[in-house]
Amino acid sequence: MITHDILIVGGGLTGLRAAVGLCDKYNVGLISKVYPLRSHSIAAQGGINASLANNPEGRDDTWEKHTFDTVKGSDYLGDQNAIEIMCKEAPKIVYEMEHWGCPFSRFPDGTIAQRPFGGGGFPRTCFSTDITGHSLLNTLYERAVYKNVKIYPEWFVTGLCVENGQCHGVIVLDIHSGELIPVRAKVTVFGTGGYGRVYRNSTNALINTGSGIGMAYKAGVGLKDMEFVQFHPTTLIGTNILMTEGCRGEGGYLFNNKGERFMKSYVPTAMELAPRDIVSRCIQTEINEGRGFDHPLGKYIQLDLRHLGEKKILERLPGIHSICIDFIGIDPVKEPIPIMPSQHYSMGGIDVNEKGASEIKGFYAAGECACVSVHGANRLGGNSLLDTIVFGKLTAQAIDKELSEHDLKPEENYLLKLEENVEKKINRLTKPGGERPYKLAADLGAVMSEKVGIFRTKDELAQALDEVTKIKERYRNVSVSSTDKHMNYELHNALELDYMLEVAHTIVLGALLREESRGAHFRRDFDTRNDTNWLKHTIAKMGNDLEPVISYKDVVITRYQPMERKY
Repeated sequence: MITHDILIVGGGLTGLRAAVGLCDKYNVGLISKVYPLRSHSIAAQGGINASLANNPEGRDDTWEKHTFDTVKGSDYLGDQNAIEIMCKEAPKIVYEMEHWGCPFSRFPDGTIAQRPFGGGGFPRTCFSTDITGHSLLNTLYERAVYKNVKIYPEWFVTGLCVENGQCHGVIVLDIHSGELIPVRAKVTVFGTGGYGRVYRNSTNALINTGSGIGMAYKAGVGLKDMEFVQFHPTTLIGTNILMTEGCRGEGGYLFNNKGERFMKSYVPTAMELAPRDIVSRCIQTEINEGRGFDHPLGKYIQLDLRHLGEKKILERLPGIHSICIDFIGIDPVKEPIPIMPSQHYSMGGIDVNEKGASEIKGFYAAGECACVSVHGANRLGGNSLLDTIVFGKLTAQAIDKELSEHDLKPEENYLLKLEENVEKKINRLTKPGGERPYKLAADLGAVMSEKVGIFRTKDELAQALDEVTKIKERYRNVSVSSTDKHMNYELHNALELDYMLEVAHTIVLGALLREESRGAHFRRDFDTRNDTNWLKHTIAKMGNDLEPVISYKDVVITRYQPMERKY
């Protein structure tokens, strides 16, 4: 058994920032199922929001205006106290990352460059060409190495130990050796990312299974607002690789097969820079109504950058240029990019407060796996990178305060009991003759993409709920082809599938029960927002019968009363 004061699970921006904030004072261990520089944070392209007011068109920007844009973008489901904290912290976070070596793009006067993003009233998105996540992640990883953070790469967390209202640590499967290892800690922090791979079509990396969210749920921690799933409007046809919002922030156009910039028919003031939920619905409507283009890989809309010119594309969007050439054989300097919407981000997640604390003593979460809630029903582009680093930092501060006031004592025997249960589960999965996990994962992805997508109806959601329930039944008979624990990725997938199914169940049930349209949750049968009945957070907990139990709690409103979103 390994013991740390603080255990951080997840090697992305959230986990690294929390580790950097705690390692000078405490014995910190960081577990990542991949090497930290392969975490999904590295895939973020467009930028990080902060009211620096560097752009000549944004000199009047303030944290209050950033807060209002975020509240409005959230369709008023975001907790305004948490949003205010995030937007106040934003400039300090960006300058901290700059001072730690992040190579932000610059204006001619040397200040950090900023560009417009969807839903923002000002051009406040700071960026490093179109590889902002890459630059930020490398910067924080370098900082963690400099501070000698103890990192356990390619360790796979199989279970979270919660007993008597307290977290005691986790059980880890060492991917290389196949050994099960209990890791005890006074405080455990999850920064495990989103659940994109619950869907068939997603911009997310294959590692983004949502297992951390499902693990917390199965351990008794509540999940919040899981029905709110963001679909990015512009992903590359076929692969669904992200085509950053920076493409539109730099001035890119969207065209249908009639040669129309169709966004003028929907949101004529914001056009391509409307919030993501709106742009995604507009694109899908164009495709559904026959104004899309045909491709062997599906129907699409054109994202046109040609008018920006080769110099600007290579200077501001070099990654997009390379991806289009490498993956689809199109040079965006000369041809429009074929795009379609697909799943992108998880607004919902582990229910925590503005300090990252859950209701379980000694258990914290931050970043995309958590729901503070700063994104509400729809996240604005540029706020996800901000969320990860701000709440990674603030969670570290809250943990320091808690440990200075309370002496938490994790119990070894609870971990040993959980280790036995994990061993039994693995033994069951490695018995021959069962159904293969990849088949269940494929069926789950199809159900979620086809019936719990951009547009939703009661009938489709009811069908999805029935099908997810049946796949959960099938999971009882799942087995893998090899009994080896060493480097057995099929076994890892089978273990994660259990958590993915629970995550999917909460998404579908929450969406079925929420009879309104708000942000990314759009019901064709209830197509307007209903503040009278539904201005509230959905909370999902696992009941005694292992089924989700849904309750609700109030949204925190400070200064901005709900009003119609107009762009």
